[in-house]
Amino acid sequence: MSLPIVFLHAFPLDASMWLDQASAVADRTVLAPDFPGFGSRPAGPSSLDEFADVVLADMDAAGVERAVVVGLSMGGYVAFRIHAKRPDRIAALFLADTRAGPDDEAGRKRRADQAERVRREGVAWLAGAMIPGVLGETTRSERPEVVERVRSLVSGADPEGVARALLAMRDRPDSRPQLERMDFPVVAAVGEEDTLTPPAESQAIVDGVPQGRFVAIPGAGHLSSLEEPTRFNAALGAFLARLDRR
Repeated sequence: MSLPIVFLHAFPLDASMWLDQASAVADRTVLAPDFPGFGSRPAGPSSLDEFADVVLADMDAAGVERAVVVGLSMGGYVAFRIHAKRPDRIAALFLADTRAGPDDEAGRKRRADQAERVRREGVAWLAGAMIPGVLGETTRSERPEVVERVRSLVSGADPEGVARALLAMRDRPDSRPQLERMDFPVVAAVGEEDTLTPPAESQAIVDGVPQGRFVAIPGAGHLSSLEEPTRFNAALGAFLARLDRR
């Protein structure tokens, strides 16, 4: 029987970023929860451990005991926290454009400053500030519809949810010690043009786990599933096919 899939979204987007992927695996049980403060879910819990608890509760409500967890960027951070709490709930991991290590001091300060500004000014400025970093050069020059989709998602985010998530990411623990304990298949995928979590970060995940595979996605930056959905879906589909044959 095909394994269920849980999609965990990036910051500061929501579960709608996974529409193309959910359609591609519509023959499976699919969960794509919004984190607190994003999409349909009001702001509430303010740590990544609490975000993980929300996802686990959604899995319980849907009767999903074990799943392939697909996490991109912040979604990957939450996937690490799910593994820390309940490794038995993860059958396999597909981590995209994320890293296992914590923020350095400059990164922690930047997140704190952004959270303060969002609470003071709202999110109107955030899309313009983020797009050059989260979208690759190819997308920014050749895919205006993707740029506008991301701009719309960011601009529609709840300021308090955004601020709390920034501080939650700032305070996340180092997940690198967990890697050697991941006794299931792991893919670390990354857009070749990702400058926020560059390919070396994904390779470090692969090098740290017992059953790792590295996947590069040409023509994509940090939001690889949105920028190159066909290539992303092909990589995910190949991973799922391997799992189904196990």
